[in-house]
Amino acid sequence: MRRPLPLALALLFALPLAARADDWQSLFNGTDLTGWKGRSDLWSVKDGAITGYTTDGKIPGGNSFLVWDGTVGDFELKAKFKIIGGNSGIQYRSKNFGKPEDFHIGGYQADIDGAKRDTYTGITYEERGRGILCNRGTKTFIDEDGTKYEQRIDDPADILKAVKPGEWNEYHITACANHLKQAINGKTTAEIIDWQKDKRAMEGVLALQMHAGMGEMTIQFKDIQLKKLTDCKEVTKESMPIPAEAKKIEAPKPKAKVESK
Repeated sequence: MRRPLPLALALLFALPLAARADDWQSLFNGTDLTGWKGRSDLWSVKDGAITGYTTDGKIPGGNSFLVWDGTVGDFELKAKFKIIGGNSGIQYRSKNFGKPEDFHIGGYQADIDGAKRDTYTGITYEERGRGILCNRGTKTFIDEDGTKYEQRIDDPADILKAVKPGEWNEYHITACANHLKQAINGKTTAEIIDWQKDKRAMEGVLALQMHAGMGEMTIQFKDIQLKKLTDCKEVTKESMPIPAEAKKIEAPKPKAKVESK
């Protein structure tokens, strides 16, 4: 039975997700793409920032990614971004689809939207996976069978006011066991408790997206900092019950198989 979260527990889980460990590690030297791999016709360094650019959005093979030469598990990430047109995102705990040199990545994505920023900026999307996991301004509990429970934590329109279109903004992503949190310019945009063990990821690659088919676009990143976390423990239903006011969203039903004749 779902029940309201006691105030004491609510305050407890509003605290940092885990004890911090290690110093912040810079993932970009500000000069070249050392430590990153991607298509040279899409990615370069301009004005001290990683820059993805396409004139028309026609990218053979679909969405392409600049992939960091490392993996992330439990971590915090801070990165400044600026987007003009199109759509992008920061992939984390993700994996390669196909050959690594194809730069096709799937997994959790902190979305960045230059074309429809009122729709996608700040949400959590699972590329090549479960689709939209958490809408802007919500905390989403994903049950073992994929059923989602959405709890409103902030007004999406108010969150959007903190985002500066066409200017530099800062993403702050925290992944601690099955507890994920995303924030832009200090405003929490999305939070997830993921109990779906057969679909979720606890570690994987980090990458930056160039979305195909959206016309001319420029996406830039700089000041990319990573900090590894320790002592992360899985959030259970006992430690963080699904709030009674959370809206239930049924898991999509599998498509019925058509018998061949």
